Amino acid sequence: MDFLEIKKSKFIPLLIDIKDKEETKEILKKLWNENKKARHIVYAYIIKNEKITINGYSDDSEPKGVAGIPLYSLLESKKIYNKMLVVIRYYGGIELGKSNLLRAYLNAAKLIIK
Repeated sequence: MDFLEIKKSKFIPLLIDIKDKEETKEILKKLWNENKKARHIVYAYIIKNEKITINGYSDDSEPKGVAGIPLYSLLESKKIYNKMLVVIRYYGGIELGKSNLLRAYLNAAKLIIK
């Protein structure tokens, strides 16, 4: 499994198939159960079919705008639909700052989105 490590924090990206918004809640619950020591699980998704488009994202209490929106923008720019892009962060004890967090989440996501 690919991951990014910056100042002892680990950022683990996942790209998961989804069909509806309810499925995202189940996925998050499962990920939190499997990653109990994770500090943050941030995500973005775009569900699209011929009738509707549903999207969402979360910074999971990281500073506003450093995770969810950039992940969403990446999905949108690559036209990746019916997927949930997740990055799990294990905190390494060193504050990274907003700009480093933004780069870390995006670079981790790019490990899984080529």
